[in-house]
Amino acid sequence: MQFANTKTELKKVTLDVYNSEGAVVAHRELDPTVFGVTPKEEVLHLAVVAQDANARRVHASTKGKGEVRGGGKKPWKQKGTGRARHGSIRSPIWRGGGIVFGPRANRNYSLKINKKVKKKALCMVLSARAHEGRIILLDALEIPSAKTTQAARTLAKLPVIDFAKGRKSAVITPPHTPELSRSLRNLPRVSVIPARSLNVKDLIASPSLVIPLASLESIEKQYGTVSS
Repeated sequence: MQFANTKTELKKVTLDVYNSEGAVVAHRELDPTVFGVTPKEEVLHLAVVAQDANARRVHASTKGKGEVRGGGKKPWKQKGTGRARHGSIRSPIWRGGGIVFGPRANRNYSLKINKKVKKKALCMVLSARAHEGRIILLDALEIPSAKTTQAARTLAKLPVIDFAKGRKSAVITPPHTPELSRSLRNLPRVSVIPARSLNVKDLIASPSLVIPLASLESIEKQYGTVSS
């Protein structure tokens, strides 16, 4: 994700509000503390790295000398055989023995990131999308009976949705709308992000954002205290 100018403060943005038929019905000025934040690549990089690290699962795990099965009996007596002294076949120098300094399942890859920095990064991505003209506001997004076909027809009427060109978009759903999420989640090239669960990686991966006004109010209420 690149930004044309990261040294100047972003100005306020006013966007058109569309209805389900793709017609402009109103205008909405965005909260500058959320959609007017100056983007900084180092902050976004920190947020993405922390998110990847915190989502990492540890699969590789080895056993030490005390965890390998067997080896309770001394392989041979201490003296008189002409061979080197050994006390257990679980020794790391034996094939099938324990592993020294191998990967462990309890390794912690998580990275701590300040909450203010995380919110700041979210606002930076939202601000960039707004000033690029890649946010479309809807007065309401209601899909009766959670019909995917109806959701596809509604999104196809919006100017930033173009299934023929394969452009990927994200729909930020309002709180407490499980039916809406079910109707959208099976659409190709469309990701569903709850307004209360925004994250930097999903926003960066979605060139276009479809935000109903109910979701916009939830976002501005949750992140509007962040200073730009």
